[in-house]
Amino acid sequence: MTPLARATTDNRLRSRRRSGERAHNGSVTELSGSSGIPASAEDDTVRATRALSRVARMLERALPPGISLADYRMLSAIAEGEARASRLAHRLAVGKPSVSGMVDSLVRRGLVARAVADGDQRAVDLAVTDAGETARAEAQDALSALVADIAGRTADPAGTLAALAAFGDGVEARQAEVAASRARGAVR
Repeated sequence: MTPLARATTDNRLRSRRRSGERAHNGSVTELSGSSGIPASAEDDTVRATRALSRVARMLERALPPGISLADYRMLSAIAEGEARASRLAHRLAVGKPSVSGMVDSLVRRGLVARAVADGDQRAVDLAVTDAGETARAEAQDALSALVADIAGRTADPAGTLAALAAFGDGVEARQAEVAASRARGAVR
């Protein structure tokens, strides 16, 4: 271990000791706390949260010009079959007015088309245009390259990607629960 790494580790251990934790054989354990989560798991949660917030900005910067992360999410959801604005709002965890504004922008730019829904003249279905699919694919390639590059810098790149994919499944499950709660009138 380099002197800088050793000093950083020593500083972290001193900081943890001051916050009510103790070191034991080089590992840190929680002495008290109401969460019931070991200090190491809480530390990992904080580190993961910070990493996700930094990665969000990196992902925004990796996108091709003219496409935002919100555009990419919307184009991807529509391409995966979410053709109605109300379902998009639930899936993307945004309000219906936000979806309307985002869809209007994508339609103006020729990335999404509106069509009257089969069997319901009041409903409008959304579809990704050829230009929209090109933009979505370019964005996907740029974002995937960044994620692969970052995962490649970890001790277990394949495991990191698998964990991120599982995390995505957890996001989808949570969103489904939130949507069900809202449908029952118990908004979270």
